Amino acid sequence: MKYRTFGKTGWQISEIGFGAWAIGGKGWGPQNDDESTAALTRALDIGVTFIDTAQGYGDGHSEKLIGGVLAARGAHGVRVLTKIPPMPGSWPASPYDICADRYPEKYLRERVERSLRDLRTEKLDVVLLHLWSRAWNRDPSALQVLRALQKEGKVLAIGISNSELDENAVIDPIRAGLVDAVETVYNIFDQNPAAELLPAAQEHKVAVVARSPLDEGALTGKMTAETMFPEGDVRRNYFHGDRMKKTVDRVEAIRAEVVKLSNGKETDLASVSLRFALQSPAVAVAIPGMRSVRQVEMNAAVSDQPPLSAELYAALKKHFWYRNFWLD
Repeated sequence: MKYRTFGKTGWQISEIGFGAWAIGGKGWGPQNDDESTAALTRALDIGVTFIDTAQGYGDGHSEKLIGGVLAARGAHGVRVLTKIPPMPGSWPASPYDICADRYPEKYLRERVERSLRDLRTEKLDVVLLHLWSRAWNRDPSALQVLRALQKEGKVLAIGISNSELDENAVIDPIRAGLVDAVETVYNIFDQNPAAELLPAAQEHKVAVVARSPLDEGALTGKMTAETMFPEGDVRRNYFHGDRMKKTVDRVEAIRAEVVKLSNGKETDLASVSLRFALQSPAVAVAIPGMRSVRQVEMNAAVSDQPPLSAELYAALKKHFWYRNFWLD
């Protein structure tokens, strides 16, 4: 496992992190807690030192599982990022929403205490706001509350989980020094952050957490146009209508180019996709979702592989896809 610096914190973290949405038990189909615990334990055994979760992942169930595993192991040096959802309202945020209404101070403080309890810790490593709006850049009161909690010793690093609807909305907070970390969608299809967000983050030493590096599993190359997901699985909506066929067609075009340019040496599309996300020096960690020991071992092994060749990396850049899940 290779390790990278997590922005201005100076922490050394594994470049492959454990994406813990699925182990929350809601949104990704049935999930067994014993299997989740085994996956988390195996990840720690093989050097994964970064875990990404959120209060909304199973309404705290993901956090509680993580807290239990870390408490049982007495794991040191493992960093956990969690995210606080806003008060009920539109998602994505309305352009007329007020930051202090969606994230009032009392609410944020209560939510931080909740994560401290569920994760069984005295300090939270990283806390992100799970929703942000460009409109809040003029009055980022929620970030100011998190900074206060940071000074009080409750939180070590703060930031924003960025919406793919408006990925550049976090650039002003980055430049203003209001955040230590940002989480954003970044993969072969969604390369928009490469234009402005990644350079700004690198310049200001803000850690970038690359989420959805496998595009909800599509970039593993294992889906077909006939793939269906059960009710309640977020992918059922993500790949709604003809979007699955469009996605699979584009994935197959990527596969063909990868095989051609590598002379058949690159056969694991998931590995190529993860290495694409990690190729940018601005990215501190990529967080593929994991829910089984097998997934943990396969994803973690990618870190031991060499970077993509300059030729293949350049070719993959041409497969960017301007789309928007929220608008399609």
